Amino acid sequence: MSEAIIKVENLCFQYPGRSVNALQDVNLEIAEGEFVALIGQNGSGKTTLIKHFNGLLKPSKGKVFVKGKDTTSLRTAELARSIGYVFQNPDHQIFAETVRDEIAFGPKNLGFSEERINSEIERVLKEMDLDVDLDEMPFQLSRGQRQRLAVASVLAMEPSILIIDEPTTGQDWKESILLMNLVQNLNDKGHTCIVTTHNMNLVSLFARRVIVMKSGNIFLDGATQDVFRREEELLTAGIKAPDVYLLARSLIPQVQLGKPLTPQRLAELLNTQSNLG
Repeated sequence: MSEAIIKVENLCFQYPGRSVNALQDVNLEIAEGEFVALIGQNGSGKTTLIKHFNGLLKPSKGKVFVKGKDTTSLRTAELARSIGYVFQNPDHQIFAETVRDEIAFGPKNLGFSEERINSEIERVLKEMDLDVDLDEMPFQLSRGQRQRLAVASVLAMEPSILIIDEPTTGQDWKESILLMNLVQNLNDKGHTCIVTTHNMNLVSLFARRVIVMKSGNIFLDGATQDVFRREEELLTAGIKAPDVYLLARSLIPQVQLGKPLTPQRLAELLNTQSNLG
């Protein structure tokens, strides 16, 4: 495995006015190039945790390191060079009057040249499959397009780490798959991708590693197929494994799945087992 690009040591965090820690003694390493799904019930601590990665929150206790640097010594703007953070609701992130200005805002603040900014705009629109007028107002776009625009505006700053908080909220299945396929393409190109989601079907299709949060700490952590095998433990965290994993375990419990499981891959595995039998 590659070296840790994000490292968390004994992290505790308490919101002002609260008597209970939102995070309690969290220890975690994420390697460069991973595709990680962070899951858990509302209030489990997953959003609080990822906000420590880009400096939106600072530890009450413990340390968070990004590319070997302590986040407490870095401003959020400095961390933006390494980490791109996409909010759950794109309307909380989008503010510019045109698509062009929305994408260009981050690169301008990082000191990119005009030529480089124009190149980045062209690149990220293509990567996000956004065929829109650059002079169009962002809020005239569809919900799915606004979500992809939010991702594009982050990618234009060329971060090596992409964090997306609930990327499929308010989108139908087709839009969700489109966005997650685009994220997968970015991961294939070397980006470290971290996604929080309540959609276990999407986790089963895309994530290579799953981290389950419960009561402000890491409850389970491992390869997707290994985590979803632990059905009873998942239920105590309020999570049900995807149906495709439950079906696979009942039909071919002896087979190591090895990578994210799609219905098509399950059919192939069943066919292989049938031929072997």
